[in-house]
Amino acid sequence: MTTDAAAENNATSKSQLAYEWLRDRIVSHRFTPGYRLVLSQLAAELGVSTVPVREAIRRLEAEGLVTYEKNVGAQVALVDEGEYVTTMQTLAVVEGAATGFSAPLLTAEDLAKARAINDRMRETLEHFDPRRFTELNEEFHSVLFLRCPNEHMTDLVRRGWSRLRMLRDSTFSFVPGRAVQSVAEHDHLIHLIETGAAPIEVELAARNHRTATLDAFLTAQHPKR
Repeated sequence: MTTDAAAENNATSKSQLAYEWLRDRIVSHRFTPGYRLVLSQLAAELGVSTVPVREAIRRLEAEGLVTYEKNVGAQVALVDEGEYVTTMQTLAVVEGAATGFSAPLLTAEDLAKARAINDRMRETLEHFDPRRFTELNEEFHSVLFLRCPNEHMTDLVRRGWSRLRMLRDSTFSFVPGRAVQSVAEHDHLIHLIETGAAPIEVELAARNHRTATLDAFLTAQHPKR
């Protein structure tokens, strides 16, 4: 490897490190909405120059986790309930479509993996941990849209998930009773795919599954509506 190539790889690894470090603190809410991201301070804490930190912030801005305003600088994106609702609605559409496209291409091994993950989710219900349940939920749905041939669509899904992590640590913290229904709906999704249901039927089931969680959240937040 040439000196220039080694330097380039080193710069890339530092940028990736900064990105992962910042993203983890945002999605875990250690850096809360509105938190100012001062390049010099972050670079000093990471032990790098400001260049990789700036590149990391640009990536996070593209994901919607960071905003940049002139004369203010970069800060963790501000959120509200309305933004959560629109993110969930959008994710329901794109994730549903990605799952529908993927369904005919999933293998028996893929479905066995999805079922195993859902069984682990079912096991967590006895001693419920919302964060762990959410992690497993993402693993489950990742398997179901694994074979989606539209990479742009799967990228939109993952961006939606990133946004949700920043908006809410776990929706199931607010509506723990929804977890039981969610596991049952996962079983139904697997059954539809295994039995060769039409992709549009799978898509609508996946979309309704996501919106049911949103509806449960809104009902819990506004019980008199």
